[in-house]
Amino acid sequence: MHAWEQIQLTLDYLDAHLEEDIRIEALAKMAALSPFYYQRLFKRLVKTPVAEYVKLRRMAKATEALLQKDKRILDLALELGFSSHEHFTRTFKDTFGMTPEAYRSHPQVLNRMTKPELMLRYTLVDEGVPLIADGIVLEINRRRIAEPVCFVGLEKKMPVGFVEGLGSKSGIDPLDTLWRTFHEQKKAVFGLTDEDEEIGVTHPCCEEGYFLYFAGAKTRPGIAAKGGISWELPQGEYLVCSFEAENFEALVMDALYKAQQYLFSTWLPNHQLRTAPFCAERYQSHGPQTTQMELWMKLL
Repeated sequence: MHAWEQIQLTLDYLDAHLEEDIRIEALAKMAALSPFYYQRLFKRLVKTPVAEYVKLRRMAKATEALLQKDKRILDLALELGFSSHEHFTRTFKDTFGMTPEAYRSHPQVLNRMTKPELMLRYTLVDEGVPLIADGIVLEINRRRIAEPVCFVGLEKKMPVGFVEGLGSKSGIDPLDTLWRTFHEQKKAVFGLTDEDEEIGVTHPCCEEGYFLYFAGAKTRPGIAAKGGISWELPQGEYLVCSFEAENFEALVMDALYKAQQYLFSTWLPNHQLRTAPFCAERYQSHGPQTTQMELWMKLL
């Protein structure tokens, strides 16, 4: 068994037993490692210490559980392995910047810890061959754009740390806020319709330690942005990674992160391909009914 497979066994176990008192010694035994080497290998592969990972995964589960309003918060806290309402509230607030009561009253999309699928770092597939991993199906193909595609929308500067470490930068998801703002303005400000294809683009920022994220929709060439900005998908040859998930939240919170990590950490380096410094997320709509999307990367 490869080292990553040993750690994945314990990741799968942890997710199924988050409500229990989890001992490092038991996890290390499951991975056939000493506690010292287990914790060292876990941090190396997951980018987060074991105890911190367990806490953040419990918090991720808590965001789902709190939407069940027929259950008391104390009962949910105990079910998730916390000793008291106070302990649960303190941990939730430290993680997300709000109390469980505030989140339950006004639910928001929170940036949370995603369960890693380490297989995506060590498995290569050919173009046109689907890869199935941890509830997502992805496939990589090539497509060519004969002429530029124009979009208008809004843009936000983001710290690089937001996309590092499997969602360990927890809190309110600022990209969800950006998309909500764009959707509020899509018709009135930009003169677009619900049917216009939407796009999210990550691209470089001139300020070190930050990147820019553009959220917008397709428009006709030459149309002014009207209070927003314009962005153009250049002509040329692209690698397109298509993938889907069970629902919209899983698509943008989990599957998107895993697909990006697979492409940039595993697939592109092993195929010795270089791409332009942007990654475009293309959706029919960045909305709750969407369960599939495409990542477009321009080949150099």
